[in-house]
Amino acid sequence: MSGAYILILLVGGLGMLVQMKLKSKFKKYSHLHLANGLSGREIAEKMLADNNINDVKVISTRGSLTDHYNPTNRTVNLSESVYNQRNAAAAAVAAHECGHAVQHAKSYKWLEMRSKLVPTVNISSKFASFLLIAGIFTVNTFPSLLLAGIIFFAATVLFSFITLPVEYDASNRALAWLNDKNMLTENEQNAAKDSLKWAARTYVVAAVSSLITLLYYLNIYNSRS
Repeated sequence: MSGAYILILLVGGLGMLVQMKLKSKFKKYSHLHLANGLSGREIAEKMLADNNINDVKVISTRGSLTDHYNPTNRTVNLSESVYNQRNAAAAAVAAHECGHAVQHAKSYKWLEMRSKLVPTVNISSKFASFLLIAGIFTVNTFPSLLLAGIIFFAATVLFSFITLPVEYDASNRALAWLNDKNMLTENEQNAAKDSLKWAARTYVVAAVSSLITLLYYLNIYNSRS
């Protein structure tokens, strides 16, 4: 049991380090201003237009690193710092989120799979924590309670792993478009690639962490007296 705790703490610590590195990279590349002078919004709009996507709007959203693509209302949501800024970090994020819009337009199977799982994960995340905590305290008397929590939590673990190919593919599409259209200088392109590399690593750490946590709960369930 102590070994599992140590492993969870190590992965948690790694996650914090990756997050810190990501923020450091974005802060660094936010000072690398684009030679083309385009803002994140303009980058996004051009990428959508080049992919013949005319029904997706680019809008601004509050917060930092809150950028996302919403397939329901077909919007590319860029944080204020990305939407208005004209630097390598903003270009990378804007293009990445448009990469999701391209996936949607081309019916990318992993994105479709993740979208279908969203309702299930929303329900699972609401009950998993309660069931797991209650299940640990009653594992010897009501083991089915912990088992239910494990099943609910497993859905979120599956979701985190399906997210990996979705995120990596969106970054690959973004970088390919930026390069093919000569949107960035060589230095700016390298900065965009580095930014997206560290962003992707946060998803990897999150997926591994969720899997280790799931195995930890399974061990408790299997070790019940």
